[in-house]
Amino acid sequence: MAYRIGFGTDYHQLVTGRKLWLGGIEIPHSKGAHGHSDADVLLHAICDALLGALNLGDIGVHFPDTDPDLKDIDSKILLEKTIKLIHEKGYQVVNLDSMVSLEKPKIMSFVPQMQSVIARILFVGPDDISIKATTTEKLGFVGREEGLMAQAVVLLRKPD
Repeated sequence: MAYRIGFGTDYHQLVTGRKLWLGGIEIPHSKGAHGHSDADVLLHAICDALLGALNLGDIGVHFPDTDPDLKDIDSKILLEKTIKLIHEKGYQVVNLDSMVSLEKPKIMSFVPQMQSVIARILFVGPDDISIKATTTEKLGFVGREEGLMAQAVVLLRKPD
């Protein structure tokens, strides 16, 4: 079996007047992430990790923010298209580990639902999807609640 590891990261500004989408679900909050799509930083980081594992570029190469057809697109669709590329290369997801950095809202109660959504798209079990959260202890743009970020590491395998 061939194994490949990929790493992804994404950042988005938090603004009023937008919904907060994270891990494929809407999280109640007074601010949402600003972006060309629904700005789901976690799903974007996962897409980058998947693409990076197979040296396929990054999310901006496949889904540019200049494409009007992608305006306000649901990032679950981007993840579905990304996993299709991975499968076309003969690889499958083994597991995913991720970290979301934001001060508010607290998201741990939403993690099981996010795991379920992501697992379904990646064709793995929810136990194969790790989602953790942290604050930056009030430091930087995350600490000032100006934005949020996510990082993801994925392990892929290509069966014999």
